[in-house]
Amino acid sequence: MANSRHPGTKTHVPVMPKEVLTFLKISPNGIYVDGTIGNGGHSSLIQSQLSTQGHLIGVDRDGEAIKFCNKALSDNSTRLTLFNDSYHHLDSILDELGISQVNGILLDLGLSSYQLDSKSRGFSYKYNSDLDMRFDIRQKPKAYDILNDSCRDELADIIYNYGEERRSRSIAKRIIMMRPIHSVPELVEAIRLSTPPRNRNKTITRVFQAIRIAVNGELEKLDLFLSSFSKRLCIGGRITIISFHSLEDRKVKHSFKKLKSEREIKILTKKPIVPSPEEILNNTRSRSAKLRVAERVD
Repeated sequence: MANSRHPGTKTHVPVMPKEVLTFLKISPNGIYVDGTIGNGGHSSLIQSQLSTQGHLIGVDRDGEAIKFCNKALSDNSTRLTLFNDSYHHLDSILDELGISQVNGILLDLGLSSYQLDSKSRGFSYKYNSDLDMRFDIRQKPKAYDILNDSCRDELADIIYNYGEERRSRSIAKRIIMMRPIHSVPELVEAIRLSTPPRNRNKTITRVFQAIRIAVNGELEKLDLFLSSFSKRLCIGGRITIISFHSLEDRKVKHSFKKLKSEREIKILTKKPIVPSPEEILNNTRSRSAKLRVAERVD
């Protein structure tokens, strides 16, 4: 998501906003789903192009995001419906609203700045906080539970499969030796003691990514969504997905190719769209973003 939240303001900088709006091809009276609404950066832009007959449906697992958007987006005359839920429940969300198909869907799979900058939720290795990492604080387990309850092989597999980290086994071994691990600095220290200094911050980032993905079941939820979204798009409706690491982007790419072979969609981005150098300069968290777009044809 990589929205920039500036202290003391309500400014949000969504990733590739012009590209997203152009590809979504907003119909003023249409129905649009932002499945990862976050701080509402993309949604506010979608709202600005909708008429009073339009409908924006916002979904997020993070209850704080829903509370924020309920205040930030409710002044618009466009109909707004918010769900504290996961985007992979799209079918049940639309069924609840009595909606069979929509004109467009957006997923921005990155963390919001609210989450990354939180000093209590453990998403970033830069802050001394408890190891939580849950998008939905109603769920169990936390990162703490995975780190302290998993065996060495399970931990190593999580770090390798979800973080693509080659030193996964030595890191897992060190974590086991240092348990119980309660806080972010303790996890960072375990990684430091089991890795060389060169590119260590990248290693730490990969490990934190891996644990977060495991805590939230991110890839499994993405698989479920990708297997079912197309029937919820009307003919000509578009899906736009922004991913921030290769595991997600690979899944989106392969899913789009499969749906294209089944003649359900056409792919509008042969290669993923990436942020311009100017955007990356102004919003460094956008640097790894990749945008893929498809359109329902049958």
